[in-house]
Amino acid sequence: MKNIIHGGQAIVDSLQLHGVSRTYVVPGESYLSVLDGLYNADIQTIICRHEAACTYMADAHGKFTGQPGIAMVTRGPGAAQAYTGIHTAWQDGVPLILFIGLIPVADRDRESFQEFDPKQWFSSQCKRVFILDEVSRASEIVAKAFHAALEGRPGPVVVGLPEDIIQQEFHGQLHPVIPVAEGSICDDKLEVILNALSNAEKPLIFAGGQNWTTEASVQLTKFAEDNCIPVIHDWRASDRVTFNSPAHAGYLGYGRSDECAALIETADVLLTIGTVLGDVASDGYKLRQSFDKPNYIVNLDTSLRGHSGSVTAHIVSSPISFVKAMSKMSLANSASRETWFNYCHEQQRKDCAFPEKATETHHITDVAADQNYASMTQVIQQVTKQLPKDAVYSFGAGNHCLWAQRYLPTHTFPSQLSTRNGAMGYSLPSGIVAALESPERLSIVVTGDGEFMMNEAELSTSIRYDAPVLIILMDNQQFGTIRQHQEAHYPDRVSGTQLQNPDFAALANAFGAHGIRITSNNDIKASVTEAMQVVTEERKTVLLHVITDPEELMP
Repeated sequence: MKNIIHGGQAIVDSLQLHGVSRTYVVPGESYLSVLDGLYNADIQTIICRHEAACTYMADAHGKFTGQPGIAMVTRGPGAAQAYTGIHTAWQDGVPLILFIGLIPVADRDRESFQEFDPKQWFSSQCKRVFILDEVSRASEIVAKAFHAALEGRPGPVVVGLPEDIIQQEFHGQLHPVIPVAEGSICDDKLEVILNALSNAEKPLIFAGGQNWTTEASVQLTKFAEDNCIPVIHDWRASDRVTFNSPAHAGYLGYGRSDECAALIETADVLLTIGTVLGDVASDGYKLRQSFDKPNYIVNLDTSLRGHSGSVTAHIVSSPISFVKAMSKMSLANSASRETWFNYCHEQQRKDCAFPEKATETHHITDVAADQNYASMTQVIQQVTKQLPKDAVYSFGAGNHCLWAQRYLPTHTFPSQLSTRNGAMGYSLPSGIVAALESPERLSIVVTGDGEFMMNEAELSTSIRYDAPVLIILMDNQQFGTIRQHQEAHYPDRVSGTQLQNPDFAALANAFGAHGIRITSNNDIKASVTEAMQVVTEERKTVLLHVITDPEELMP
């Protein structure tokens, strides 16, 4: 006799069929049947403390693994709070599936408790919005959600689950996985690109986006090094070519150096792989906007959403497929190309070099006279001296990101998790994901006081699920990025950007982590050494509470 299951179980069984090993949830009575299905499933259920953190974790999972991160929340308020994670995945092009429990079908359009229209709310920020109105289609919709999240430019998909529908008996078959096309590169198109690179004196590869693997990163690095073609990275994507590779030419976007930004204007041929030259990378549609500049774009998105500037040729292929094909080819030697290659890497090395004399501890007139400070630059410098080579870094939005982006070395893909849409609160949730997915690697979270307090409750998630992270918290008692913009537009009129903070080290201890407070440069080495020992040997989450000068706005 066939075992009778409910719709919630069919959804969970379909998740397992698609290889899901972990899901991130904030529970709700609207999808109890799915939670019941997870009871005996071979899927780890990570219970989060806030819906934004839940979808951030799913987004980080998509970035880290290349497969859709799975988030589950309840209707109304839960869905509303998950929206910021959906916007993040939409702008970053990350595969994510958000399951939302909904009101019973019979209660629709009656202003029932926590009622909302998922398609009205989410359709502008999702690739697809599905509503399960027939239990027999439960597995089919899961399969289609996975396909939609992964095909073309990846992105988020929302699946609405009416409470009464998922309680009904499911009699159908599980829908098989729908294959996703990787795109392809034909010989003549590849020849066009290789000829353009060969004939260029100053070619440049611009790399980023999704659909990368460790192997593709290694292949790109080797091709770039062997053929003297520098690689500049998209914002928050500086792990496609290893940090110390002679092919590494830095990154574009906020916090980039003027010298690195000039490279993309100077290049006579630009090959973009996996991403597009969008708003942030182009400095607000200023860099490389002339239609006379050749731009060859490799991207699965047939619409090239977000691209600005010319399109000389568009190859519809994933970075994985394209780099594999390109890596089998070679270019003729060129003295001018080699000179350009060395020059580009020199700019990157200058940008990521620590200053000879780091910031000294000093006082500011508008705070207590006995307040001491530690230099964020010196803290990060000491951390880099003690790092394992395969460390993973996560950071969210704010001035603290500048230190992480500029100085922390990426030696393997993936090793940098961040949000490209400027969403705050991302750093800790994404760091937890890295610790869960690769427990053998050290997960380092770089955050600010404002950013951290958006999702500080996820400290309990880190502790509960044995996902130790090293948190470096820059406490300058302000929203530093906004303060910086404020000083530029309205000098000496600080308004609405100052914060009152707790003792973050004590807060970490209260959650069961290990808190260390740093108020002097003299304490940095010993504190970082202690932190490294606790997180790696004791496998315990550590928070370094770095009290910094409010005027130390940039590295």
